[in-house]
Amino acid sequence: MIEAPVKEPRDLQGPIGVQVEDASRTFLTRRGEVKALEQMSLRAHRGEIVAVVGPSGCGKTTLLELICGLQAPDAGAVRCDPAVLMPQRDLLLPWLSALDNAALALRVHGIGRDQARDAARPWFQRFGLAGFELARPAELSGGMRQRVSFLRSLLAGKPVLALDEPFAALDALTRSEMQGWLAHALEIESRTVVLVSHDVEEAAVLGDRVVVMSARPGRAIADIAIDEPRPRRVTDQSVIEARARALEALGLPR
Repeated sequence: MIEAPVKEPRDLQGPIGVQVEDASRTFLTRRGEVKALEQMSLRAHRGEIVAVVGPSGCGKTTLLELICGLQAPDAGAVRCDPAVLMPQRDLLLPWLSALDNAALALRVHGIGRDQARDAARPWFQRFGLAGFELARPAELSGGMRQRVSFLRSLLAGKPVLALDEPFAALDALTRSEMQGWLAHALEIESRTVVLVSHDVEEAAVLGDRVVVMSARPGRAIADIAIDEPRPRRVTDQSVIEARARALEALGLPR
């Protein structure tokens, strides 16, 4: 179990880690043009977690791909520190051990296998994975697979993490456990994070701010600050209030 001291609220007036300004993105499909984003704006200060929620198909994944440089906006601007994307699926290679899957982030930068393993191995103790270094992905639980995937993203060394619904495929109990684990992990290894979630409560628990997007074409329709420091619980008043405000912005019952 990762343990971290409770911290005071961050000073979020420092340098910007992610800046999306009036970004628009349109795709050409067999059925014609589909506008995914229209004048979408978002900012994340360095060390801040911004959670993004919105209706299905509103362009949340497109937003993350713009942040990571995997796509370019048709209009507007995206400026951010180097970023790495952690997709919904863990995408672990089934023929590799957990240790070698995590170390892939280092191997792609030309680091040798043994050196990459040595660099990744200490993190397994920190992430509650000690003893599973040689396990194949099929031998790991869903939560453990996500930990390995997150570790691989961290080892990429990028200052910005773009997390695309990382717990969507997990059962409710495991998802709750992983939310707490991620909050602690980011206290230990602080990064700028843009987290997409389909769960408004999860967004309020994990984020320093919750950005609510409209239906497609997606744009920001609410930006909700959460003053209480992380880690938080679903019963905290700040979480309850942020959840209510986000649901109201989405036009959903509280």
